[in-house]
Amino acid sequence: MEIRVLRYFLTVIQEQNISRAATKLHISQPTISRQLHDLEDELDVTLFERGSRTIALTASGTYFAQQARQIVALADKTIYNIQKTTTLSGNVSIGGGEVPSITTIAQAAKTLTNQHPQVTFQLSSLNADDVKRQLAAGLLDFGLLVGHVDKERLNFINLPSHSHWGLLLPKTSTLAKHAQIVPTDLFTVPLMMSYQRGVNTEIADWFGQNITQLNVIATYNLLYNATKFVEAGIGAAIAIEGIYNTASTALAFVPLADIPPVAVNLVWSKDLSLTTAAQAFLHAVQEALAPS
Repeated sequence: MEIRVLRYFLTVIQEQNISRAATKLHISQPTISRQLHDLEDELDVTLFERGSRTIALTASGTYFAQQARQIVALADKTIYNIQKTTTLSGNVSIGGGEVPSITTIAQAAKTLTNQHPQVTFQLSSLNADDVKRQLAAGLLDFGLLVGHVDKERLNFINLPSHSHWGLLLPKTSTLAKHAQIVPTDLFTVPLMMSYQRGVNTEIADWFGQNITQLNVIATYNLLYNATKFVEAGIGAAIAIEGIYNTASTALAFVPLADIPPVAVNLVWSKDLSLTTAAQAFLHAVQEALAPS
């Protein structure tokens, strides 16, 4: 299986037409058709639904497309980062959720790019499970994780955090007038929560009971989308302080009572080597965190 053929396959899917894919790739249509048939023979599966006027994937084709995208992305990243020059260059990929601690990451990135302008960054908004999968697959250099870290598989640096968990809710809510939210308050309002397992464990520890007893009406990945539900008056969102600026809005943030600051960690795989650019970025982060 060649990377070149995977690119043909993905281009056909993207263009939804073999003729357009051939034009885009600057090769003949029969060449693409033959390569795709050979790919199916090699895999011993049918990737495309035959007889359809449009390009339609089988279940096996859909799964293979997902894997092919990751293989091609990893190949591109490897080639990009391995081409060493006299100046430091390369791409540093970072994935994670929305956390105020990204400020530390941004400061380190600025320091590095000021010294080495050819270093670039790729930022991805991902939940914790996706971060771990992509780190293991080599698709990410670093991840940002809230809460518990698997210390057997991941290296980590604890990032400074002064933010707390709290409730994001309309200013018209009676809870908006509270100085803090106590566990029993959560029974009085429909809730939206992050669907990350580690986050829910942290909230459950604070709550002291099984969170299935709460009226959770929605889960979210990106808080911005959840705020629109809060603005619509559907409920309140359990969120990290500082991600959403409530100034000049109809929403208020009330911290949870007696809960420690959010633990945010920069993590990277113990099993995979960092690129030169990623190593330089890690050094910049360590320098940013070093006592002055």
